[in-house]
Amino acid sequence: MTRRRFLQGALSASAFVRCVAKVPLFAKTAGNVAPGSVAPSIDATAFHPSIFLGIQADGTVLIVAHRTEMGNGVRTSLPRIVADELDADWSRVEVIQGDGDERYGSQDTDGSHSVREFFDTLRETGATARLMLVRAAAQQWGVPEAQCVADPAHVVSHKASNRTIGYGELAALAAKQPVPKKEELKLKSPSEWRYIGKPAPGYDVTDVCAGKPLFGMDVRVDGMLYAAIAHPPVLGGKVKSVDDSATLKFKGVKQTIPIDPFTPPHHFQPLGGVAVIADNTWSAFKGRDALKIEWDNGEHAVYNSPDYKKQLQETARQPGKVVHKIGDPDVEFSKGGKVIEAEYYAPHLAHASMEPPAAVADVQGEKVIVWSPTQNPQGVQEEVAKKLGLKKENVTCHVTFLGGGFGRKSKPDYAVEAAVLSKTTGKPVKVVWSREDDIKFDYFHSVAAMYIKAAVDDKGMPKAWLQRSVFPPISSTFDKDAVYGSDGEMSLGWNVIPFDVPNFRSENGKAVNHVRIGWLRSVANIYHAFAVQSFANELAYAANRDPYDYLLALIGSGHVIDVKQPADVAAKYPYDTTRLRHVAQLAAEKANWGKKKSGNGWGMGIAVHRSFLTYVASVVEVEVDNSGAVRIPNVYTAVDAGIVANPDMVISQFQGAAVFGTSIARTGEITATNGVIDQSNFHNYPVARMNDAPVYVDVQIVESQAPPAGVGEPGVPPFVPALCNAIYAATGKRVRELPLTRNGLF
Repeated sequence: MTRRRFLQGALSASAFVRCVAKVPLFAKTAGNVAPGSVAPSIDATAFHPSIFLGIQADGTVLIVAHRTEMGNGVRTSLPRIVADELDADWSRVEVIQGDGDERYGSQDTDGSHSVREFFDTLRETGATARLMLVRAAAQQWGVPEAQCVADPAHVVSHKASNRTIGYGELAALAAKQPVPKKEELKLKSPSEWRYIGKPAPGYDVTDVCAGKPLFGMDVRVDGMLYAAIAHPPVLGGKVKSVDDSATLKFKGVKQTIPIDPFTPPHHFQPLGGVAVIADNTWSAFKGRDALKIEWDNGEHAVYNSPDYKKQLQETARQPGKVVHKIGDPDVEFSKGGKVIEAEYYAPHLAHASMEPPAAVADVQGEKVIVWSPTQNPQGVQEEVAKKLGLKKENVTCHVTFLGGGFGRKSKPDYAVEAAVLSKTTGKPVKVVWSREDDIKFDYFHSVAAMYIKAAVDDKGMPKAWLQRSVFPPISSTFDKDAVYGSDGEMSLGWNVIPFDVPNFRSENGKAVNHVRIGWLRSVANIYHAFAVQSFANELAYAANRDPYDYLLALIGSGHVIDVKQPADVAAKYPYDTTRLRHVAQLAAEKANWGKKKSGNGWGMGIAVHRSFLTYVASVVEVEVDNSGAVRIPNVYTAVDAGIVANPDMVISQFQGAAVFGTSIARTGEITATNGVIDQSNFHNYPVARMNDAPVYVDVQIVESQAPPAGVGEPGVPPFVPALCNAIYAATGKRVRELPLTRNGLF
């Protein structure tokens, strides 16, 4: 049965009617509320020792998920950390989505640091409440505190008298207890954990599967208008003239509103243009299509991707700004001998999440309410307040689920657009971006050109290694004059390499941006890992050695690398290549590396990378037919992320990373002609379909008591070079430019 026939049979007309009927956003069973209603409040519970936790008189435990759910599992993983230390019955826990509120600390769900950053805080939150409940029970019974224990049955028990009392009954009395000091807390040992490190389904999986309205696109507010915006086709462009006469005749269209162009640097400001306001999305889009706009495209109309690529490559061939240096590579290069060089190129990428940007804003005098699928609700508050000249605390941001984010939805420009239009119209306004808007006006992942050379000894091992990376930096989003990568970007797989090389230098060259540059899942690690791990593979073949054995030799027996981290981070998360070596060995073992000879259209490739403090190795198996079609039967990934909160979520993240990596490696490429983005939808910016994606992805999680590290992003960087290395093993065709379509592969 075809997919189309299945959908025709499965989705009746009545089903579609139910989909568009007005329903409350977020059923209470999902821990959320309808727009305009009051969310369950931690502060209103009988016992609330923390902004993250409250216990009601009936024993229901309310736990706030202050980070954003976008398939990353944080609405499950974070609350379960609290629940574990509290000894709560998970079936009696209700998860509440946190609105934007600085009391939570950072709410920016970027950089794979939700569990890592709040693991200790949330454990202490649960342990604090547990101790206060125990003390309340001891006081009520008149027994020593030491004789009372919290019980997994959601009660405190006194075994000597065989008495128990429920959390709900204790809530009011526990609220009167002084909050214990940190040193009074007794955190559980790993052997006592009931939820941490144990697999669990997503808290909201039933509601998601049932199609309940949970996402930003589902938000509807009484009296709401809809907006579609004609953005300048070139970054920084302005409206010279507009004829909206045909638009205003279109049924459902109310008015058109000009939006001021941004003042450089663009930051998170609206792009500008003309908004069409209507009483439904269809009318807004059709009205926008009827606009006749003459644009002044400005300085970035000179941007053409082929010419820009040549500029980046030429810069990469010249000496650049030194980022990191060990020994003196130039001395080794000057000695002569065998030198191996290679150049690599990776294009701009779009986020292309399944749910395009959307937001609803309701400006009510000096107050604003925003509903948004955002990765950074505090960023929404800040940018809306700045644009409207209000205090940040006067902006409320309700966070919905995200139909994918990948970093795009931490930039709140679309929410600011909704607020600007609501203020102008005096009514709630929902801004909806089309797929074309999403792809053409993204904060693009940076294009990069890289050059690497190595001087090798008679065994093919590098004595000296030089690498140079050139890309328009993310910092150009915030500083219009920025042309060098930030320290953060250079730390993403470039300032050091995980290999035992005595003479090393990394450099960075200048690059001027012509589009909005933003972070995308794993950021600069994507192109840096592609270059470094591909080059390591090239060295292996040049030395006539097995790529896996050679990779282990490059890593060495294991050592700690000085990556110039802050002292506290370095102490907690040293860069230990022993762990990287271990995941390489585990992935190769699971893949049965070496049991079958590569060639004749079949091959395996391996790559390793450390990002977001997590060590990952990927082995990718490919089959390439005579036409250049690439099939990926198997992927074997090994992960050392320290303590893992929920293994199920980690496995899902790394399986998803393989699919994501397939998309960007096979066909992902954003280009521009005269400053205008060439791609507009999935017909010319395709993502991996079922028949493109890896058939099977095996994920092995290393058991570890090291501090928690990131899991959302680290699976992407090693996958891409492992895939390209596998293609070389299968065909002898070296991939130095992405996507694969540039190499006659698909």
